[in-house]
Amino acid sequence: MHFGVDLGRCNPRLWLDLARAGDELGYDSVWLPEHLIFPETIVGSPAPDDAHITVDPRTPLFDPFAMLAAIAAVTERIRVGINVYNIGLRHPFTTARGAATVDIVSNGRCILGVGASWLRAEWEAVGLDFETRGARVDESIEICRRLWTEPTVQHAGVHYEFGPVVFEPKPVQAHLPIHVGGDSDRALRRVAELGDGWIAMVQDEASFATAVEKLRTLCDRNGRDCDAIERTAMVRDPDDGAVESWRSAGATRLIVAPWSRSTEAVDGLAAFRPNR
Repeated sequence: MHFGVDLGRCNPRLWLDLARAGDELGYDSVWLPEHLIFPETIVGSPAPDDAHITVDPRTPLFDPFAMLAAIAAVTERIRVGINVYNIGLRHPFTTARGAATVDIVSNGRCILGVGASWLRAEWEAVGLDFETRGARVDESIEICRRLWTEPTVQHAGVHYEFGPVVFEPKPVQAHLPIHVGGDSDRALRRVAELGDGWIAMVQDEASFATAVEKLRTLCDRNGRDCDAIERTAMVRDPDDGAVESWRSAGATRLIVAPWSRSTEAVDGLAAFRPNR
């Protein structure tokens, strides 16, 4: 089991300190939340009605690539990831350039977590059709992978058309990992078809285990090894028993936040014992 650090549950002024502590303590990764813009009033949630998540539109938002580059500059080993980037809201050139830059600055430690989004108003604010989000995500992933690996790229798709273009420099990682966030059946299909990992958004151990079984079936259909796909859950402060339950459910990483107040975050990371 790997353990990541949920920076979104800590005051941003402490993110660099928390990332340094995670690096020194042996945590596997740090993860930033991401949105491009919030409407004045937020309607909807990534969770079902009985587990509705309230999001404050005044929550501070930062460019994730700039912030991850800053974190990479003060750490040596820990991987840096986004949980998750609304890839469909941007042109793939923007996404590919940002992720590649972070991968170079970090010497190959970038994980690009992506999602299809749940916030319709965010799409409407930038003038894009919310109903096209899934297709835009899939097409963008395809384009980014080609930009990162091929000397010259041209593309004629449903939502993007260009070429031929040259994209340099390439990422340090020969295969920069893309992890797909989301709990829907379509998200699981996207993992099996295109992803290197899965990030569950709102799950308990039982529902996570059920989703992993679905993912295994989908991977078999696509000729992929499910055990080669990283499977991540967000669990704020699991004890030893909970860690074992998540392991049994099929999780390979837990993104944790073992503190109650931001000022206690570094001490909480130290007390949590990531090397278990």
